[in-house]
Amino acid sequence: MATETTIESLFGVGAHFGYGRARRHPTATPFLFGTKDRTDIFNLDETIPRIDAAAAFAASLAASGRQLLFVGGKHEVSAIVRSNAEHAGQPYVAGRWIGGSLTNFKNIRKRIDLLEKLMAERESGELEKYTKKERLLIDRQIDELLARFGGLVKMTDLPAALFVIDTRHEDTAVKEANQLNIPIIGLASSDCDFSLIKYPIPANDTSIKSVGFIADIIARAYEAGKRAPAAAPAAARPAHA
Repeated sequence: MATETTIESLFGVGAHFGYGRARRHPTATPFLFGTKDRTDIFNLDETIPRIDAAAAFAASLAASGRQLLFVGGKHEVSAIVRSNAEHAGQPYVAGRWIGGSLTNFKNIRKRIDLLEKLMAERESGELEKYTKKERLLIDRQIDELLARFGGLVKMTDLPAALFVIDTRHEDTAVKEANQLNIPIIGLASSDCDFSLIKYPIPANDTSIKSVGFIADIIARAYEAGKRAPAAAPAAARPAHA
């Protein structure tokens, strides 16, 4: 899947800026152009084909009806993660990652089910049978569950892949995904371990403009994949002579 990404567009959002050389992870070296004023600079000729590969993978997930979990809890990028996930109709974690969200998903799902139950009861008026104080406590419980699990309501099973903003910051999510062999699309700066990411996007993972630009590409690719005709099941394909 081709994108319209160009070196100029990536420069324009500051995607080429990494961190200081002292923070560089060894696995980031192949993606770097050099260092300027002690700051690592990404080689955007290396970044563009990896954006294309990540976008194609995201589109393939959508075309086959599989979920992509958006993850990014840093304060400066959480709103971007939430909005792009919602546009793509996918689950997200735009706050602190709750340990076990993947590896202990069965119990996490129970909390999500409770959230949905309480919200449905509140909407239908069933909570009116409780006292004012009891309803207040239930409202607080709903707010707490929403803050923790609200973005995961759509996730009824483990996702097929994760799209992670800053894999170093989201190291727990990355570890859980790798433990379960769930592939990761990772927007990763020069301090990240690229060996943990199946579809790395080497670029600035902190700048709002850079993160927004990349997240939009992945979300749009997923949306485009929904509109693509799904591949025929293997059993239905004609056999080769």
